[in-house]
Amino acid sequence: MPQDHHAQGHHHGHHHGHGGEGRGDWQVAAAVATNLILTAAQIVGGILAGSVALIADAMHNLSDALALIIAFAARRIARRPAHPGMSFGYGRAEVVAALVNYTTLVVICLWLGYAAVERMVDPPAVEGSVVVILAAFALVINGITALLTYRLSRDSMNIRAAFLHNLSDAGTSLAVIVSGLLVMWYDWRLADPLITLFISVWILWNCLTEVVPVIRILMLAAPPGIDPDDIRDRIAAVEGVAGLHHLHLWQIDERRSSLEAHLVLAEGQDAAHVLTCVKEMLAERFSLRHATFEVEVGPSSCSGGVC
Repeated sequence: MPQDHHAQGHHHGHHHGHGGEGRGDWQVAAAVATNLILTAAQIVGGILAGSVALIADAMHNLSDALALIIAFAARRIARRPAHPGMSFGYGRAEVVAALVNYTTLVVICLWLGYAAVERMVDPPAVEGSVVVILAAFALVINGITALLTYRLSRDSMNIRAAFLHNLSDAGTSLAVIVSGLLVMWYDWRLADPLITLFISVWILWNCLTEVVPVIRILMLAAPPGIDPDDIRDRIAAVEGVAGLHHLHLWQIDERRSSLEAHLVLAEGQDAAHVLTCVKEMLAERFSLRHATFEVEVGPSSCSGGVC
């Protein structure tokens, strides 16, 4: 009869804290507050100055603040312990939050791009001095926000995305400053919608690039950098293994991966010993420590396509 062997249970710590979770949450809250203050200032300034580029930058900062709020909530949810109804825990809350954030950013980028094209047809007057002053203020705030989220960015794809967006915001602010100066010096009104279009395309490109690993996790794709065929070959090479089939490899969340397979043993082999060797190899070679095997001895019980 086949035997079901588990490399490890699913009730293994899903907490991502390292003794400083409270401080980390405070940093996220501070980053949210600074982004909201900056957003309000830029929207008011953009309306007064008639600058769609400044409003575009404000919308990006608002999206960053919302992303941080969603990431903050997901970060709290992800700490909840696993239970029988959620045996893998709540780690994917952060992955879902990342998908929401990127989807929102894509919609904002498309809207801003449309607004920029409309303004290119009939560029309105823009108060360049107001644009430059508020964009310079934004540059400072974005730098502060990036510093607040830098350390946390190593632990969460949501926070990491927000950190990268704040760095791109700093570059965006520099671009807005340039457009404001061009309006002040040369009255080149096209500079404002052109810079807006550039901002939209730049953010959209980054969103589409960064959302790929998020979608891969939600689609149960294999972890990047790990070749399932390589795993298959290395397991088959372990002494005592006669065959392997029904191999499935996927990411549980950003930090954990899982593997399951049917392992066929050669006659007379000690199942416990062979499984130990396979698990040690997976942990050492691929850093895979969450594996489930159904052991078959002799002729496969899956013959005829029934398992």
